[in-house]
Amino acid sequence: MGPSVGEDSTSSASHPHGYELSHLEALEAESVHIFREVAATFERPVLLFSGGKDSVVMFHLARKAFWPAPIPFPLMHVDTGHNFDEVIEYRDRVVADTGVRLIVSSVQDDIDAGRVVEATGPGASRNRLQTTALLRGITENRFDAVFGGARRDEEKARAKERVFSFRDEFGAWNPRAQRPELWNLYNGRHNRGEHIRVFPLSNWTELDIWSYIADESIELPPIYYAHQREVIPRDGMLLAKTRFLEQFPDETSHVETVRFRTVGDATCTGCVLSTADTVEAVIAEVEATRLTERGATRADDRISESGMEDRKKEGYF
Repeated sequence: MGPSVGEDSTSSASHPHGYELSHLEALEAESVHIFREVAATFERPVLLFSGGKDSVVMFHLARKAFWPAPIPFPLMHVDTGHNFDEVIEYRDRVVADTGVRLIVSSVQDDIDAGRVVEATGPGASRNRLQTTALLRGITENRFDAVFGGARRDEEKARAKERVFSFRDEFGAWNPRAQRPELWNLYNGRHNRGEHIRVFPLSNWTELDIWSYIADESIELPPIYYAHQREVIPRDGMLLAKTRFLEQFPDETSHVETVRFRTVGDATCTGCVLSTADTVEAVIAEVEATRLTERGATRADDRISESGMEDRKKEGYF
């Protein structure tokens, strides 16, 4: 069985039978419209899929957009090699269950080929090395549109993004060179070697994502819900003790009941103290928080005040 679609999704704010769409229905319709617009406009799109909640929702929406046909593009995972085991298991199961094609662009391949140099020691992370693997994956497969799950509420640099984000032949983002999107009209024009990053979840919030997960009964990796885990306090965060994380000499670990709000490289993605073991309990937590998930749990965003924007200019999402 595929995702339930109900009535035809459109980009209009009203239902074809006359009643007003709910908030989530309007967001879903906008995202479905974006997927269909890209499929009609571009030759070689791809959807970035990490097994994180935003990419899971994005994939669910893509399947709705083209159901009962399969989605007309592959998935791509930019793999640091330092993933949470539960997320990789989930990713592989989704691919097996849906039959979608998965491309893996590996940071380890770039390290082995000498294209990037891996930092070592406590505090080291491969997260920044993802940019090279991402751009290589785009170039090798000649992708001209790349769907990403970034949302404008996550971080101030991402708040500057358009839905269609133009990237030059080097994959770089120039916030001053973006195109207007009046009346939801999207400009996908680009020259050979350039591409467009597409963000179907731009107007969604973390609360919207979780509310939609509840409404659609979408399965997620179990680390998004409360569980016991050995953690290491560092820089005001709780990092999971994994085989990838090297401890500083003065650090100690202990067991806490936690969950993850966002999922990324295990060396720089923190968890939060939580007893929310159901989607309803998570929604209640999200409604009460005043910190974005990236601001609270991603060490890679704390490099500098302009850390994310600098990385986006280099080609990152």
